[in-house]
Amino acid sequence: MAKKKSNKGHQNPPPKKKSKQEEPVEVEVEDLLDGGSSDSAADEGDDFAVGGSGEEDNDDGEDPQSDFSSDGDDPFTDDFLGSGGDGKGGSSGSDESEEDDIERKSRAIDEEREREEEEAEEELKLNIKGESDEFRLPTEEELKEEEQRVPDLQNLQRRIKEIVRVLSNFKQLKEEGSNRKDYVKQLKADLARNYGYNEFMMDALVEMFPVVELIELIEAFERPRPVCIRTNTLKTRRRDLANVLIGRGVNLKQLSEWSKVALVVYDSQVPIGATPEYLAGHYMLQSASSFLPVMALAPQEKERVLDMAASPGGKTTYIAALMKNSGIIYANEFKFKRLKALTSNLQRMGVTNTIVCNYDGRQLPMVYGLNSVDRALLDAPCSGTGVISKDESVKFSKEKKDIEDCVFLQKQLILAAIDMVDANSKSGGYLVYSTCSIMVAENEAVIDYALKKRHVQLVPCGLDFGRPGFVRFREHRFHPSLEKTRRFYPHVHNMDGFFVAKLKKLSNSKPVTEQDISDATEIEEAMVTDDGKEEKIPEGKPQPPESLNKAGKMNAALNGKTTPKVKNAKDKIPEMKAKQPQQPDKVAKRSVGKGMLKNGKKPHVLTPRLKKKRKFYVEEIAKAREEKRKALRKARE
Repeated sequence: MAKKKSNKGHQNPPPKKKSKQEEPVEVEVEDLLDGGSSDSAADEGDDFAVGGSGEEDNDDGEDPQSDFSSDGDDPFTDDFLGSGGDGKGGSSGSDESEEDDIERKSRAIDEEREREEEEAEEELKLNIKGESDEFRLPTEEELKEEEQRVPDLQNLQRRIKEIVRVLSNFKQLKEEGSNRKDYVKQLKADLARNYGYNEFMMDALVEMFPVVELIELIEAFERPRPVCIRTNTLKTRRRDLANVLIGRGVNLKQLSEWSKVALVVYDSQVPIGATPEYLAGHYMLQSASSFLPVMALAPQEKERVLDMAASPGGKTTYIAALMKNSGIIYANEFKFKRLKALTSNLQRMGVTNTIVCNYDGRQLPMVYGLNSVDRALLDAPCSGTGVISKDESVKFSKEKKDIEDCVFLQKQLILAAIDMVDANSKSGGYLVYSTCSIMVAENEAVIDYALKKRHVQLVPCGLDFGRPGFVRFREHRFHPSLEKTRRFYPHVHNMDGFFVAKLKKLSNSKPVTEQDISDATEIEEAMVTDDGKEEKIPEGKPQPPESLNKAGKMNAALNGKTTPKVKNAKDKIPEMKAKQPQQPDKVAKRSVGKGMLKNGKKPHVLTPRLKKKRKFYVEEIAKAREEKRKALRKARE
């Protein structure tokens, strides 16, 4: 029975021994590598002492071996403990030394970790400082080598970021011997090569925006704009349309607070341009920027409205919806091929108050008459520099000549549109000019030109967002009221680049400019006769200038007078007669007087119709000159 208890006493210690060995495993391995074995021996002795000491057995007096194991006279006990003392004293000393070693080593590990972190931070700072100091502009030889190789886009993008960083803090980060112009020149070249712009477009963008904003704009052009649809309020409501489209698997939400009819489509399981609702005319696919001109125009019911460039019909149908199919809309489109899209959209959307016409916008005042509409919308044809995300060819296809051609046409169209608007309209008298371009020459410069040529003034567009237009740009200075115009950018407003201006017509009369006064002065003071002398024009009998019409030339020839341009034509009469012999009677019938026309032919006799036409021209010219004389007298007073 005592033997059984003794075995039980020896079976309990192993878990205790295992628990003690789990903690100092590393210490034992390190100590063994150092060549010492005292700790391990102490541990074994400690385990042996614990396993052999059985106080309960000793109290019962049943196990005779327990007395032997606890006896201090046992010679084997000192050998196992290895400390020369009792088992209890040797065990506590080894535990304290082990705890000191573990604490010391853990403290050393923590210190090593802190030192490594400090060294890493210092190394990172040195690397950043080294990069900023080491960055330099590439030499001409390096640039030539890059041009011959395939473009390294990563290297280009890294250099663009470095140049932008240097330009943002130029005084401290610039390279010695380099100026700002060198950095800007290299930035233009890298941006053009990385994004595919030509030299003219990149120069224009760099002049308009700071370098940081320029990068944001160019990157925004690389991303497509959100797909927007406009609810046709003639047939449905936005809430009903949204519920139907959501049921068809379209993920959408309202565009913003500034529009009550727009929805943004994020994802769709069906083609958004082929749903039954689209074919029924419940909505129109339209970019967010196209809402702005119509909102600025704010057409009223029962008005006469002109849309000078109407195709494909997004703005025209929006105007009709705001007018609730009342009044009259003149939807003009110059290109005949685009009339099909315009008319189909008008019919699909249920518009019934629109007249579609195909004229050159500059001829509309002669077709419909001056001062014939209450409001006019001119979404002028432009270079399209604000919609690069839709048409990437603008990056490399537009040049300075293209911009100049657009500006020339835009100035003519805006004057024609102003002439169409009635200043005395009770509810209207407004013109909205818009372009999908961000060029100053196509926007602020055209509005400034219109302010000088007609009695108009800028008024607020009624849009709560958007950046104000330029009042000054480089060497140009515009009218201060151009702050009321609005500019929209893709990197700021998440829509296509756009420009909107609203004009109020003050008077139907045209202002007299300095050029008109100078022309009137020249006409009033003198005219050049066939003798080359200056002669005062008798008041009340103004003579038509020869450049106005052919009747003036005919009149001069019939009266025996010739203009300075054809003064030497008399010397060619014999030669012409020799080359083209004619019968005397026919020559007498065909010619009257001694004058000859510029082309060397004899003038025809004025018929009653030509006389009537000439009289009409003379009267009109006389009226125009009389008005100029009055304006000149007022200016002199």
